Amino acid sequence: MVVFVCEDSFEGILCGVYDAWTSRLGHKNVKLAVDGQYNLEMFADYREAAVSEEKAQKVAQAVRTKISGRAYAWIYRASLSFEPQKADWIYRFLIYGFHIGEKVIGALQIPAVQEVFRLNRSVGNESHLLTEFLRFSELPQKALFAVIGPKNDVTALLMPHFSDRLRGERFIIFDEKRGKAAVHISGMEWYMMTGGEAAQLHELAGRTDSGEYAALWKAFFDSAGIQERTNYVCQRGHLPLRFRPYMTEFQQG
Repeated sequence: MVVFVCEDSFEGILCGVYDAWTSRLGHKNVKLAVDGQYNLEMFADYREAAVSEEKAQKVAQAVRTKISGRAYAWIYRASLSFEPQKADWIYRFLIYGFHIGEKVIGALQIPAVQEVFRLNRSVGNESHLLTEFLRFSELPQKALFAVIGPKNDVTALLMPHFSDRLRGERFIIFDEKRGKAAVHISGMEWYMMTGGEAAQLHELAGRTDSGEYAALWKAFFDSAGIQERTNYVCQRGHLPLRFRPYMTEFQQG
């Protein structure tokens, strides 16, 4: 078995697909794994799938033209999942996709298609929930700042929504689990920051001023509820506990 180790990114996984496919070793004899998210197997040969814009573009174009744009969207969202098997599931999905074309979207009886469908739905659901649960605070520099800690890497999926709603604002969405940030400046396209620059932004989280509006929001949250009808099980179903540490109305003080 030859295992192609991919960078944990959409481009990295596409390059892994390219290297595995062009290796001519046979689909049963190759496997994809995400760097740092796999266990070593005995008698397996591990090869690095180097990231190349040319390779990624070739695979992306082939998916869009030979399968469908919807299949491309599926594998993109699946690549944002936190699950370590995602790269190999995407590869197996594309094997069937290049064989049967756009019909692969409905072939949920195939395990790889079912898994990519599940990842696509899970990532999409979390992104949708965060458009409702994300909370901004204001920095002294008159910019909005939000901290999130999602299971999946959904920051890029959130930005089109908030860039449209807050097109005249300067704001930052910081993913503290992955140490990356999306930055929007009024009148400009948003962009991603990673590494040391993004890490420095995390220090800003302690400098935000929730201000009068946050106090009013907390007061409304506390007063709007009916104590006699409190149902914590129902609350957790609509608002999972993992989102609450990042929400204004659940902050102490």
